[in-house]
Amino acid sequence: MHTPNTAYIVGVALGDGNLSNPNGRAVRLRITCDKKYPKVIENILISLRVGLPDNKVSLVYRNARCLDISCYSNKLENLLGWRADLGSKYLQRVHVPSWIFRDPWLIRPCVRGLIETDGCVFTDRGYTHVNFTTIIPELATDMERMLTILGFTYSTQLIIAKSSNRKPKYVIRICKRGKEFVDEFGIDKN
Repeated sequence: MHTPNTAYIVGVALGDGNLSNPNGRAVRLRITCDKKYPKVIENILISLRVGLPDNKVSLVYRNARCLDISCYSNKLENLLGWRADLGSKYLQRVHVPSWIFRDPWLIRPCVRGLIETDGCVFTDRGYTHVNFTTIIPELATDMERMLTILGFTYSTQLIIAKSSNRKPKYVIRICKRGKEFVDEFGIDKN
């Protein structure tokens, strides 16, 4: 059964997560987090424990700045919509699973997870702005679709890198109603 917790897990996994199958028996989700965002780390831990209650969730400290939140489950590939053995999220052209689009109450936590991992909130000239950045075109399109469904206006900018070995990136920005967006979605990167 799909819940707001599992939709949030999808969002954070699409943002800063990766899948692997290191022991050949169970798929591992690893979400890398900067330690300066303890509230986001807590949100991810709680959502994984509630969304996958039969699976152990652990913290793996990588260095002074970051850690991984890790969980093993053979349900992960079906939940997330991509596979551990087919390469990076970019190569697999990951996108938001269709089950999330069927329910606006599932879109909200997915968007929140995407913003808390691959987004930022900032103030410019007294106005709150929200950015979401990705190199995956399909994921950018899905974010635009979700924001449209939820009634938020956005602009999208494609940034082409000067270096030929860097992928273009999509920056989706919410300028109008940015503070309302942050409050409504409960985004707290502190």
